[in-house]
Amino acid sequence: METALTSLTPDLVLAGGNTHTPSGAAIADVAVRGGKIIGIGHFPTANKRIDCKGLDILPGVIDSQVHFREPGLEHKEDLETGRIAAVLGGITAVIEMPNTTPNTDSANRVADKLSRAHHRMYCDHAFYVGATDANVSELADLERIPGTAGIKVFMGASTGDLLVAEDRSLARILASGSRRVAIHAEDEERLQSRLHTRVEGDPSSHPVWRDDKSAMLATKRIVKLARRAARPIHILHISTPAEFEYIAQHRDIATCEVTPQHLTLTGEDAYPKLRTLAQMNPPIRSRAHRDGLWHWLNQGVPDVIGSDHAPHQLAEKECAYPRSPSGMPGVQTLLPLMLDHVANGRLSIERLIEMTSTSVQRVFGLVGKGRIALGYDADFTVVDRNGRFSITEEWLASRCGWSPFTGMELRGRVMGTIVRGHVAMWENELSNTAEGEALRFASALDVQE
Repeated sequence: METALTSLTPDLVLAGGNTHTPSGAAIADVAVRGGKIIGIGHFPTANKRIDCKGLDILPGVIDSQVHFREPGLEHKEDLETGRIAAVLGGITAVIEMPNTTPNTDSANRVADKLSRAHHRMYCDHAFYVGATDANVSELADLERIPGTAGIKVFMGASTGDLLVAEDRSLARILASGSRRVAIHAEDEERLQSRLHTRVEGDPSSHPVWRDDKSAMLATKRIVKLARRAARPIHILHISTPAEFEYIAQHRDIATCEVTPQHLTLTGEDAYPKLRTLAQMNPPIRSRAHRDGLWHWLNQGVPDVIGSDHAPHQLAEKECAYPRSPSGMPGVQTLLPLMLDHVANGRLSIERLIEMTSTSVQRVFGLVGKGRIALGYDADFTVVDRNGRFSITEEWLASRCGWSPFTGMELRGRVMGTIVRGHVAMWENELSNTAEGEALRFASALDVQE
């Protein structure tokens, strides 16, 4: 049936791909006009047509945790190199963290980031506000600035103003505002008490220091505090199966994330081979931990997959442990790694779409994102699920120039990244223009007529 929308000549048609809609996957064209999806079906005419036969058209993949380091740490990464890495990896939108220099902890600093990113980044974007003891009275207003994803709390693994370790301070933060609060959950007191377990020059002692208990203590504490405050929380980069089992009992108040690196790497292999390149917070743990994460993923517990893209220069990472910084790049490899896991039967393509698109929209209250449906933003990630490629340093776009996954051969290639109808990348060729804009959130002050 023809409608007012489908009667218009599309600006763009993705033709003949295996299109993943809320109704399931089917061979169909997707028509785009004015940056929106105007129809799914058969569209023989268009101003621009891309043949997607043999390819899968996924809802645009959203990476809900990246550190692009700008401002202040541009020697590691900036919004331009981060944007390239993102779209080469099929990412149509990112949510960026506040631990920059200076920290993103005020309205002026949010405005500065949004200004830096507008039509400079290929992908759409939003920025977290970092919670501190100093800005707690402002958080309810800061979280509603258009283009903000809400409030981020570091219970551990941070320094200075962004480290909020005490229950009293955490309770004040949770009492200020209403949007879901993102949490880095490691218990700072336990971490400080266990510094002696770090072994000079031995990164395999990292998960001994930052042990399972440090993660579980923090997760239990923040869930308890969130329940008292009736405030929803989102617990980032879960690294222990026990945390997932616990969170499963508190789904009314808590959502959670898992990373590709915790699903892929194991301590037994990673620390001898990669040394400090495998160092991150919370740590890469044992094979048993990795397998346990997969069990709970297929039980439906983790809501989203985020890369926790946290680049450092190779020279910095090569410092002797524990002077080496924690973190690894990941925005470009998130989807290829997960497509390979799909190809190897570890999860379904439907579950992958849920965790990278649909549930990201649900958890964060995104407007117009997360599905291929009439009226939604024309965000698509086009992939060849049978294509094979190797991760090489030449392909990597992050300024840091390395990846813990270099040399891996994967099944599943990203062919194209389309953001609101704009072809940001196709077959590793970047667009000449960047049209990324701020993400819209239902809970932010983004009222439009």
